[in-house]
Amino acid sequence: MVTMLDWVLIVDDEAMIRENLKAYLEDEGLRVAAFEAVTPALDWLGERSPCRVCIMDMRLPDMDGNSAIRILHQRYPQMAFLIHTGSSSYSLPDDLRAMGLDERCVYHKPLTDMGPLATAVRARLLPGEGQP
Repeated sequence: MVTMLDWVLIVDDEAMIRENLKAYLEDEGLRVAAFEAVTPALDWLGERSPCRVCIMDMRLPDMDGNSAIRILHQRYPQMAFLIHTGSSSYSLPDDLRAMGLDERCVYHKPLTDMGPLATAVRARLLPGEGQP
């Protein structure tokens, strides 16, 4: 039986990046829900059990990704986060570091190979089967 914990949530306002990442992860056998902004993602989550993994863009139309991660972490403390950003100067805030995020959780666009990101997602979906 598939639970929502088996799903991966993607929040990225760039349609091509969002859909390519969704298609890649689905081809890897993962269940994916993808949204262009935080508000519809929160609405979707509010109707279900939380996902285990969220891939979050930093620049979004309704709020910044750091704020979104803070909100999601407060509501769903077991959710793991991976950051997918186009900002080469992005630096993790201290409070996100305190949540367990580090540089290994940050992926810079454009990804020439989505394999490492998919591996990181699987490691968070199936603890003990990959690097955190």
